[in-house]
Amino acid sequence: MLTKYNLKMPREIFSGEDALENLKTILLANGVKKAAVFTDKGIQSAGLLDFPMDRIRAAGVESVILDDLPPEPTYSQVQALADAYTASGADFIIAVGGGSVMDTAKLSSILSTGEYTMQDLLDTPSLGRKHVKTLMIPTTAGTGAEATPNAIVAVPEKELKVGIVNGQMVADYVILDAVMIKKLPRKIAAATGVDALCHAIECWTSNKSNPFSDLFAMEALDLILNHIEPACDDSEAMDAKNKMQIASFLAGVAIAASGTTAVHALSYPLGGKYHIAHGVSNAILLVPVMKFNEPVCREKFAQAYDRCVHGAHTCETAEKKSAYMIQWMEEIVKHLEIPASLKEFGVPTEDLEDLVKSGMEVTRLLANNMREVTPDDARSIYWQIL
Repeated sequence: MLTKYNLKMPREIFSGEDALENLKTILLANGVKKAAVFTDKGIQSAGLLDFPMDRIRAAGVESVILDDLPPEPTYSQVQALADAYTASGADFIIAVGGGSVMDTAKLSSILSTGEYTMQDLLDTPSLGRKHVKTLMIPTTAGTGAEATPNAIVAVPEKELKVGIVNGQMVADYVILDAVMIKKLPRKIAAATGVDALCHAIECWTSNKSNPFSDLFAMEALDLILNHIEPACDDSEAMDAKNKMQIASFLAGVAIAASGTTAVHALSYPLGGKYHIAHGVSNAILLVPVMKFNEPVCREKFAQAYDRCVHGAHTCETAEKKSAYMIQWMEEIVKHLEIPASLKEFGVPTEDLEDLVKSGMEVTRLLANNMREVTPDDARSIYWQIL
């Protein structure tokens, strides 16, 4: 656990019933003349963009929609969107979408001067300085990007996803309105929800855990474990969906205060080379990594059991409590019908060594893992899912 720590989070967060009604107030309070709305074509075709656009028009604010964004953008594609934002003349950024949309919007907020490029930020993330305020409206309950100072981009030449971390990217405003995830397809709700589960349990068991991150990670973990299944299974379960949105945000705050570990580190090559959705690759790795970590994380898992199990507590020892928690996570992944191996994605066993090499390069996150991960350990974990 860290002995020195700090907390970064958005300035204002709006949640609960009709939370989107605050959008007009935010725009008027900031004297916004033209808003750049970052989104993607899937959000538009689903009709989700209509909700915030109605509020933008009601505020009498001009807008430009920037939606030329693939699900897993490369750093050059992010640069193109940032350039389009700069050319638009907008003075406020609104992101309506999942993690990739919000990450692109956050990066654009620190790229608008043209003093440095995405390539420069890959090498030196601290160069970035925010020059425009941002509002995040997530359309999934999982990535937590609305709360973090992080942005993930693909680097094709390395066949890897890379995290850029800069405190300047923390959003100014966040709106969590469950209407934005009501019609989210179960498959996407499941993958993003398990991503949030990974954020919570990884930050709880991170070498960088601290009183701030523990507070947010544990509340998020409790909410997720007890609400993820109804939130994904029932389109009308609005209370569960709202709790998942809040949990995703809280887990994002935990990331900002602490950091994810080996699940995320080893998942980066899966997204970078095989374009497996981030939440899915994390879900595939979640249980194998937790089982690997169990000997050194047993007490933390036991504490999580005491907090998150709301029925009768039938486990008495730390060992049994720890096993219960890992089995619970495994059952959730199975219930949500997320693949448990890479076979479905055509990843050949011959790629094992490349995976190990790429995964071991994510030292920023591997350093957070409470149990040291050696190349042999990574090889064993990857082999379990091949």
